[in-house]
Amino acid sequence: MGERIGSAPVAGLTSKDRITAEDVVMLRREVFADGVVSRGEAEALFALDATATDKSPEWPEFFVEAVTDYIVHQEKPAGYISEDNADWLIRTISRDGMVDSRIELELLVHVLERAKSSPGRLSAYALEQVAHAVVDGKGPLMLGGTLVPGLVAKAEVDLLRRILYAYGGDGNIAITRTEAEVLFRINEQTSAAGNDPSWNELFVKALANFVMCSAGYEAPTREAALRRDSFFEQAEPEIGGFFSRMVSGGLAGIMEAYRSPGDIEAEWESKNRAAEALARRAETIDAGEAKWLAERIGTHRPLHGNERALLTLIKHASPEIHPALKPLLDKVA
Repeated sequence: MGERIGSAPVAGLTSKDRITAEDVVMLRREVFADGVVSRGEAEALFALDATATDKSPEWPEFFVEAVTDYIVHQEKPAGYISEDNADWLIRTISRDGMVDSRIELELLVHVLERAKSSPGRLSAYALEQVAHAVVDGKGPLMLGGTLVPGLVAKAEVDLLRRILYAYGGDGNIAITRTEAEVLFRINEQTSAAGNDPSWNELFVKALANFVMCSAGYEAPTREAALRRDSFFEQAEPEIGGFFSRMVSGGLAGIMEAYRSPGDIEAEWESKNRAAEALARRAETIDAGEAKWLAERIGTHRPLHGNERALLTLIKHASPEIHPALKPLLDKVA
C-alpha cells in the first residue's frame, strides 16, 4: 500500500463517486506518509476532488493541506511560491476565469496564508474571486446557501481581510494599486446596497493605507492597519452613524499607526542618513497614485459615504498629501 499516487489504491478511488473517512486515513497513512507531495500527486488529488460527488467531512482539510504542501513547501526555496506554481494553481482551479468550488477557494487563500512570498497576481486573483461573487453573484461564495449579487456580506469582508492579511505577510505592507482597484470596483457596484458595516471599515482602512504609503508615510503591518475596531463593528449600516463614529472615535487611532515622512527624515538625519531619507521619500511619493485616486472618487457623481469618510481621514492626516488630492479634500469638512 506504500505506492505512489498513480498506484492501485488511488486509482481505485478515482473510480468511485464517494470518498470516505477511511479513504482519507488511507491517503494520509499510505500515500503521503513521507510528507512529500509531487505535482503528479497534487494533480491526482484534484482529479479525485472533481470526480467524487460524495465526500466525507475529512476530505476538504486533507485536500487543502496536501496541495498547499506541494505549492508552498516542495519547490525550492521552501515557502516561496514560484511563478510556475502560481500559474499552475490558477489554471487548475479556474473555470472561465473563476474558482469553481468553495474547497478550491479555501485552498487558494490557505496557500497565500502559508507562503512567505507569493507573486502579486495570485493575491489579485483571489480578490477578484470575491469581486465576482459580490458584484455578479458568480462563484463559490455563498450567503445562506444563495449568492446575493450587489451586496457585501460579513463573510465576504472576512474573506477579503484574510486575503489582504496573507499578502501583507510577504512584507508587502502597503496596499497595492491592483488591490485598491478591486476594492474600489466592489464599492462602486454595491454603493446603494445594504452592505455589512464591516465593509466600510475595511474599505476606509485599506484605501487610507494605500494613500498614506504613496505619500511617504511609514506604514504599520497590514494586520495592524486593517484590524477590526469595535466602533466600526457597532456602526449602523446607514453611513451617517458610521461616519460620525469614525470621525469622533476612530480617526486618531488609525492615524497613530502611521509615521509621517517628516518624522522619518528627522530620525534618519539624526543618524547622519539624510541622503537615504530623501531617496526613500522620493521613491514613495507618487503623483500617479494620487491622481489615480482622484479620478476614482466623486467623478461626475456625489461622494459615497465611505469615500467621504476616507477623505476626512486623509485631510486630517497631514499636509504631506499630494496636491492632486486637494480638490477632493475641499469637498469634506
